[in-house]
Amino acid sequence: MVKKRYLTKSRFKLAMGCPTKLFYTGKREYANQSLDDSFLAALADGGFQVGSLAKCYFPGGKKVEALDYDKAILETNKLLKQDQATIFEAAIATDKLLIRADILVKTKKHIQLFEVKSKSFNPEEEDPFNNKKGTIKSDWLEYLYDVAFQKHVIKQAFPQFTVSAYLMLVDKTVQCPTDGLNQKFRLARDNNGRTNVIVSDSLSDDDLTPQILCKVNVDDECKQIYKGKDGWSDPSKSFAERVEYFANSYISDRKIPPSITKNCKNCEFHTTENDEKSGLKSGKKECWKTNLGWNTKELKQPTVLDVWNFRKKNELIGYGCIKMSDISIDEINPTPDGKPGVSTSERQWLQIEKETTGDKSIWLDRENLQREMNGWVFPLHFIDFETSTVAIPFNAGRTPYEGIAFQFSHHIIHKDHTIEHAGQYLNAERGVFPNYGFIRALKLQLEGDNGTIFKYSNHENSFLNTIYCQLKEDNREIEDRDELCEFIRTITKSTNKSEDQWEGERNMVDMCEIVKRFYYDPDTGGSNSIKQILPSILNRSSFLQNKYSKPIYGAKNGIPSLNFKDWQWIRFKNGSVVDPYKILPKMFQDIPDNEMQMLLSDDDKLNNGGAALTAYARMQFEEMSDYECKEIQSALLKYCELDTMAMVMIYEGWKDLMNQITN
Repeated sequence: MVKKRYLTKSRFKLAMGCPTKLFYTGKREYANQSLDDSFLAALADGGFQVGSLAKCYFPGGKKVEALDYDKAILETNKLLKQDQATIFEAAIATDKLLIRADILVKTKKHIQLFEVKSKSFNPEEEDPFNNKKGTIKSDWLEYLYDVAFQKHVIKQAFPQFTVSAYLMLVDKTVQCPTDGLNQKFRLARDNNGRTNVIVSDSLSDDDLTPQILCKVNVDDECKQIYKGKDGWSDPSKSFAERVEYFANSYISDRKIPPSITKNCKNCEFHTTENDEKSGLKSGKKECWKTNLGWNTKELKQPTVLDVWNFRKKNELIGYGCIKMSDISIDEINPTPDGKPGVSTSERQWLQIEKETTGDKSIWLDRENLQREMNGWVFPLHFIDFETSTVAIPFNAGRTPYEGIAFQFSHHIIHKDHTIEHAGQYLNAERGVFPNYGFIRALKLQLEGDNGTIFKYSNHENSFLNTIYCQLKEDNREIEDRDELCEFIRTITKSTNKSEDQWEGERNMVDMCEIVKRFYYDPDTGGSNSIKQILPSILNRSSFLQNKYSKPIYGAKNGIPSLNFKDWQWIRFKNGSVVDPYKILPKMFQDIPDNEMQMLLSDDDKLNNGGAALTAYARMQFEEMSDYECKEIQSALLKYCELDTMAMVMIYEGWKDLMNQITN
């Protein structure tokens, strides 16, 4: 029996971004790179826990357990026949539309709809959803269209009822009432492999007062959307007409003609090399072939979407300038900005020139880079942080989405050019606010000398500013508060929003900014990410290849390491250096296959920042074994250590490349 097709709220949201995607979604023959993204995002920021917490504010609610559409609809309709009912995961459908509402409260002929989101909200903000033009702010658009669609479906299915719509959001002005609240919403897997939230039996009224989630009525915003006055509506169709159009296209499995925009860059329906070997199709390629008439060779060529940090992509696409080779110098207008190295526009044109002429050589501003290096003081310190922000705080008195710094790594290059992994910190204890212990440990690592400190991007500076504010605003007795604040001031620069303004005498040097100004490798495709810069340097530097192809890392008389032993960073495949992040040791290698199903982790790899954040969230939220927890801790330590070792190798690579140019 063929399952009936409905336009659900998730498909509606997909179509709002790109209507053509309705044709690709849910089809096994098309690659979809975002299948796990929403799960991982919800896990990392506490989305699952927020959904369960919201239901605790509605005692006596009944959950519709059925997953089958027809059974869930019947169960919901039965509950709605009662004069009063609170329903979780209510299934409501018309002949074409279907929603599973987070929370419905029915009182006689009136229904209150609550859509729960883990997004933060300030109830004290005036007109939080609209900008100065009176249209909806872009960062609220997705959420408000979501609830507007649900309200529309309910009114279509039950015209005899009046409907009020609410977003239930995380109130960032409210302090968490108790310690360990997040620990009372644990993730676990059931026998079918589904993720569930287990609410602790110890959850009390004290845990729920005051409420850290707030109910925000959005009926006016729904009306604004229905009337097409939100600033984002399609002027050719009303809201109801768009819903009908999307529904008819999805139900009939008819592809809506594609449009090419800058959003195509992040289309999830694209294929990786492995996807294509597996025979999966690329929806993105199909769209571009249909719309532009391009052949397979043309689809492999770089486009305006690949130009780094370019703000006029849609403008160029609008008049048919899509291939990178079609971009003229006038459209970039490379102009110096009066600072050493290249400006943003000069770097964009450098990328385009090298790509379109087939020039694969690196560009290195040796003179300015050398001048920069001459100002650095040994020993050189390289630091990297892993951080998190969660909706449900770990401790009483903390507010939702306060920054949490749970890990750092620290490498040193001494004046004699010897290298060591000098220190690290990882908080693995559940329910503990780690920031003050984190900053004390970092202070011990860095206060012994006046050496230059390096970061990669502005993340570390931002989080140290966050901890500075937390220390200043904390009403509890903190004996070393002044010393910690002074230490932070010495190695950072204040943000624009800070009441105190400073720039420390050891303000961290941003290696990412050095890359942008002084170094370009066509093999990075315009990216400045450390994950792209490291492989490019390793493939360019014979010095690094000779040094790190030997197992000297963590070896006796080699480079001291806190987590690796006799490790070889350089390995080759098909004549190129393998990305070191891809050779990090896998987790769970010593567990029997028949016990793997007992693990909560879906993956045995931890080799990027998103995975690190998710792993920390898992240790905080999930009911996992001591074995699994230790494996994750070990993987986190190795991953963060590579982040700072990558900075060391980039520094060494620059020195080598400058010597090559000199010689």
